[in-house]
Amino acid sequence: MDKDKTHFGFKSVPKSEKADHVAKVFQSVAKQYDLMNDLMSLGTHRLIKRMTVELTRARPGHQIMDLAGGTGDLTELLAKKVGPQGQVILCDINEAMLDAGRDRLYDKGILSNVQFVLGDAESLPFPEQYFDAVTLAFGIRNVTDKARALAEIRRTLKYGGKLIILEFSKLTLPALQPAYKAFSGLWPKVGEWITGDSQPYQYLIESIKMHPDQESFADMMRTAGFSNVSYENVAGGVVAIHQGTNTDTTASPIQRDN
Repeated sequence: MDKDKTHFGFKSVPKSEKADHVAKVFQSVAKQYDLMNDLMSLGTHRLIKRMTVELTRARPGHQIMDLAGGTGDLTELLAKKVGPQGQVILCDINEAMLDAGRDRLYDKGILSNVQFVLGDAESLPFPEQYFDAVTLAFGIRNVTDKARALAEIRRTLKYGGKLIILEFSKLTLPALQPAYKAFSGLWPKVGEWITGDSQPYQYLIESIKMHPDQESFADMMRTAGFSNVSYENVAGGVVAIHQGTNTDTTASPIQRDN
């Protein structure tokens, strides 16, 4: 592929335009995003997100970023972990998703320790060594320059800080392939029924297929400077939870309970 182009689903688009294409996808579905997640995962995404949050080892007083946090599922869970002495920053590049997350958390009364920031994963508006942990759920797949985003996340992490990435991945159980293909093939039709637009969910299917496999993405994390990189396949590889630690000795250490 031309070095100035990248994938948007199966399409090849200029790198400078991908963010706009992705923005239109999420603007279209923001209000029905949570409902569609429940339907497409049969509700299992909530359990998997809880698993993701537990891996952060979030403690009272911690400062955590929920990057590409969207409607705030992880932010809600993390806010309870860090307590009133800590803070969770829900950062998203899409204003419609950020508004949906703000409205949802406000309705739940989760206000005092959450901040909402419009920001780009490739150029994060935060200082170095700022966060104890960063979560990124179902967002790295949509980033134009994944290597740059990983480097930016590492820059903002304290020494010992953890990055936890939850993302669609590649099936490890071939026997599941026919059923998964048939089920995911329904997503655009359900999306059109619920949101009036099938294209965001066609893009979803295509973007999953274009995303690197588990080991390739783990290598990207290692190249970005993360240590102790590992991943856990969930539901036979339908999704994977990746994790890595910032062991840059120039970064400020985080405080953990004994």
